[in-house]
Amino acid sequence: MKEEKERYIVHVDMDAFFAAVEQRDNPEYCGRPVVVGADPKGGGGRGVVSTCSYEARRYGVHSAMPISQAYRKCPHAVFLPVDMEKYSLVSEKVLSILNSFSPLVQQVSIDEAFLDISSSYKLHSTPYLACLAMKKRIKEETGLTASVGLAPNKMAAKIASDFCKPDGLLEVTASGLREFLDPLDVGLLWGVGEKTRLSFNALGIRTIGDLGRKTRQELTGLFGRNGVWFWEAGRGVDDSEVVPEREAKSVGNESTFEEDTGDRKIAEGELFRLCELVSDRMREKGVKGRTVTLKIRLEGFLTYTRSKTLTEPTNFTEDLIRAARYLFGGFSCRGKKIRLVGVKVSNLSEADELLLFEPEGGQKREKAHRAVDRIKKKFGRECISQASGAVLGKFRLST
Repeated sequence: MKEEKERYIVHVDMDAFFAAVEQRDNPEYCGRPVVVGADPKGGGGRGVVSTCSYEARRYGVHSAMPISQAYRKCPHAVFLPVDMEKYSLVSEKVLSILNSFSPLVQQVSIDEAFLDISSSYKLHSTPYLACLAMKKRIKEETGLTASVGLAPNKMAAKIASDFCKPDGLLEVTASGLREFLDPLDVGLLWGVGEKTRLSFNALGIRTIGDLGRKTRQELTGLFGRNGVWFWEAGRGVDDSEVVPEREAKSVGNESTFEEDTGDRKIAEGELFRLCELVSDRMREKGVKGRTVTLKIRLEGFLTYTRSKTLTEPTNFTEDLIRAARYLFGGFSCRGKKIRLVGVKVSNLSEADELLLFEPEGGQKREKAHRAVDRIKKKFGRECISQASGAVLGKFRLST
C-alpha cells in the first residue's frame, strides 16, 4: 500500500497591511497609531476602519470598527484614506515572491494567501527553513513583515499564523496537531461565528478539544450537514486543497454617502461614477464581463442586490451605466434613504485585444476607451470623466 505523503501547508498573513505600507512610505508615521479607512471628520465621519497599525490597536481600534468610534478611542492617530491602487501593487509583489516558492498558491485576500510546499520545500532543506526564506524575501523586497503559519492543513496553518502575529513563524507538526488545537477556543475554527460559538458553549463545548470528543452522530443530529465539518475540524481534520486562483471572479466598487440621501439623482450619479471606476479596472485587468450587479444599502443597514446579465461581455463604461440605470430604475427604496451604493461585474472572460470580429461601431468604441485610458494614465484618473458627460480639464470622450 502506497504511503500517504505528508502535507506542508503555509498561511502567509501580511501584518497590518495597509497601515504598514503607509508607515513604510512615510517614515514619520512609524511608531505612531495609524488608521486607514474612511475620513473620521473629527468624530462625525461615516464608514469603517479598513486596517490599523499595532500602535492603534493598543487603544482598542480594530478593523471594521466604525470610524467615528475609532476616532473617539484614539483621536491623536494618523487617519489616512484607502489607497487601493498602491496596496494592490504591493500585494502583487508579495504574490510574485510566494509563487517562486510553490506553484500552488491560493490568494484569499489582498493581504493573505495559502501555499502548499509539500513538493517544493526541499529546495530549502526543510519546510521551516522554506518559510524563513519566504519571510526574509518579503522583508527585503517590500520592506514589510508577514506572519507565517506552517501546518499539515489549511485550518491549522491559518490559526498558527494568527497566534504568531506580528512578524512571527509558528510550525505545527502532524504529531503535535491535536496538542496545539485541543486547548483553543472553539470560536477560532472556520465557520464558527458568534451565534454558533454560543450554541456550542450551551452544550458544554468551549474548546476545539471539547468538540473533538463529540461523536459524528451527535454533531450531525444537532447541526445537520455542518455537523460533519465540525466533527472533522474538532479532530484536526481538514482535507481542503490549496487551489490557485488564476482569474478574478468579479470586479466591483462601492461607496458610502457621508449622509444618508433620499435624492435618487445623487445616488444615480454616484452609481455612474462607480461604473466608470469598474470599467477602468476591468480594462486594466484585461477582462470583460456579462453580469452587472447593483448593491444598495438603505438606512438601518438593509442591503439589497439586483443583477442583469448582458447578451455580450463588455468593459465599456456606457454599457455598465445603461445596466445600472435599468436596475436602479426598477428598485423601490420604500421611503427609506440610501446609505451605500455599489456596482460589481462578474461572469468574466478575457478581453479580445484585436477585436477581429467586432462590428465597426465596437472597434470605434474600443479605440475611444483606449485613448481615454492613455490620457488617464498620463494626467490622472480625475482629468476626464465619461459618467456625467461633462468636460473635465480639456478632454472630452466622444463615442
